[in-house]
Amino acid sequence: MVDFTKILFQYWGHKSFRPLQEEVVRSAYEGRDTLALLPTGGGKSVCFQVPALAKEGICLVVTPLIALMKDQVENLNKKGIKAVAVYSGLSNREIDIALDNCVYGDYKFLYLSPERLITDMFRQRVQRMNVNLLAIDEAHCISQWGYDFRPSYMRIAELRTLLPDVPVLALTATATPEVAQDIMARLAFKQKNLLQKSFERKNLVYVVRHTEDKDRELLKILRSIPGTGIIYVRTRKATRDIARFLLANDISADFYNAELSNEDRGRKQDDWKSGRTRIVVATNAFGMGIDKPDVRCVVHIEMPDSLEAYYQEAGRGGRDEKKAYAVLLYNAADKLNLQKRTDNSFPPIEEIKRIYQAICTYLQIPIGAGRDAGYDFDLEKFCKRYALSSFHTYSALQFLQRDGYLEFSEDVHLPARAMVLVDREELYKIQISNPDLNLVVKALLRAYGGIFSQYVGIDEDLISRATQLSSNVVYESLKQLANQKVISYMPRKTTPLIFFTEERLDDKNLRISRENYAERKQRYIQRTEAMLTYASSTTKCRSQQLLAYFGEVNSYRCGQCDVCLERNELDMSKFEFDQMRDAIKAQLSSASHAHSVDELVDSLDASSDKALRVIRWLQDNGKIKQGKDGLLTWA
Repeated sequence: MVDFTKILFQYWGHKSFRPLQEEVVRSAYEGRDTLALLPTGGGKSVCFQVPALAKEGICLVVTPLIALMKDQVENLNKKGIKAVAVYSGLSNREIDIALDNCVYGDYKFLYLSPERLITDMFRQRVQRMNVNLLAIDEAHCISQWGYDFRPSYMRIAELRTLLPDVPVLALTATATPEVAQDIMARLAFKQKNLLQKSFERKNLVYVVRHTEDKDRELLKILRSIPGTGIIYVRTRKATRDIARFLLANDISADFYNAELSNEDRGRKQDDWKSGRTRIVVATNAFGMGIDKPDVRCVVHIEMPDSLEAYYQEAGRGGRDEKKAYAVLLYNAADKLNLQKRTDNSFPPIEEIKRIYQAICTYLQIPIGAGRDAGYDFDLEKFCKRYALSSFHTYSALQFLQRDGYLEFSEDVHLPARAMVLVDREELYKIQISNPDLNLVVKALLRAYGGIFSQYVGIDEDLISRATQLSSNVVYESLKQLANQKVISYMPRKTTPLIFFTEERLDDKNLRISRENYAERKQRYIQRTEAMLTYASSTTKCRSQQLLAYFGEVNSYRCGQCDVCLERNELDMSKFEFDQMRDAIKAQLSSASHAHSVDELVDSLDASSDKALRVIRWLQDNGKIKQGKDGLLTWA
């Protein structure tokens, strides 16, 4: 019998698993296809890393989040576990070497972006790898009913035909019952096997604040809740503006968005994680893969598109199981903004086609070419050149991505990479004959192990400090070594990338199904309406609303959200309140359903004081209406 806790302690220092983790680990280790639903912060990565370490061979990990895979690979390597990642933005040579190392080396984890699964280069190599587990992170992306569907995930089932005896472990934090069933079907599970932890987060207090002055309300929240926090907004400009506003009001804050350099991102993350910065104002990508357990509040200034997205982002608070607050600021303008967002997210099909052709022309891709190739893509410059709306262009890219024609990644923050191309003897000769380059070569060899066999991320500033040469001299020296074929060198890169999963098509062959378009729009609208219902509701416990959305219908009131606290002011138990509410509803819904207040109070088996408090509460929350004649009816 394998002792999984021994592996857990050896590499992670934990003496026991979190709830459900060990059941998932055992299921995957024993070769059963498994779908694990674990809430945000539930420790999904351990669920595939432990069984993979317990077996001979390598684990393939499919995830769409480049930042997350880079972070996990770095953490595994620090633990002495050999891991590598392959994703859009790497050169073919880098990918070639990485895949070769997975075939012939003793690597334990290969992280892949989903579009890499369908390339010939990967398919030829994977059959020669000793694969022990196929882990699918963010598994809701495979379902067309999920909130973040990605067609490249649909090709994972094809991979199973190449690896027929390899079990699949699919993981997600957000899936409705319909999506969970769809995931298992699309991943061709041999038998349905769903392991699910309740979506309930007992330590997380959900609050909705209806306010016309969100800035003022934000200050009140941050001054009343001590500790670190995340403020989510939708635009890069808003991240900067809100951070400046907080600083002006003596609250330690910084901003985080996709425009930042790799160095700035790392610095801002470290400052926040260490407590030097209290609040980070960010777009929704922030927080993924960042293990900070003591986040005391997560505030959404603007409304997310879906309850799935809200639950996942809110769930980054209170991972240490201590009380934390998830606050949504809401007003009438949010409903209009959400409706505008729907229009922007679904530009007309003909416009999507025009934008596709303009992108191909801009990137100089002829018809029939471009498949499996990546291209740097400056969205702002492109929109300016073709006089296009950036909102519509971004939405068209998302649509083309969902239909499987391309992948668009804003999160391409690649460090500089280098690999030595000559053997040690030849390199020594070059060092002797080129004293000006010798310092840089020495610094490379001292700082970066494995540079003879694979590409390694390098830091030009670190080399500059080690050699006491200027950054510009280091950069020119590296370029000179590359020109002489001594090293292969790729400077750092932050430009967004488009990866074409299909060749460029003409308008006739670019098929965007009107039926799929209409259905996706309808489902998007349903998700936004569920989000609006959550925000505007004043009668049902916030936790119960979220749990019901994810299929948990027999949950209890949390007793601590804003709705529960308001109801608690009635000074009665949930059972007593519910019993009286049901009796009032029965009276006001009967054939002679209109009653005066006195008649209604007399009909109830309760003190008049309690009955009046419940009637008043139901009136305030729109459940009871009072006509001009003074009679009450059920709304």
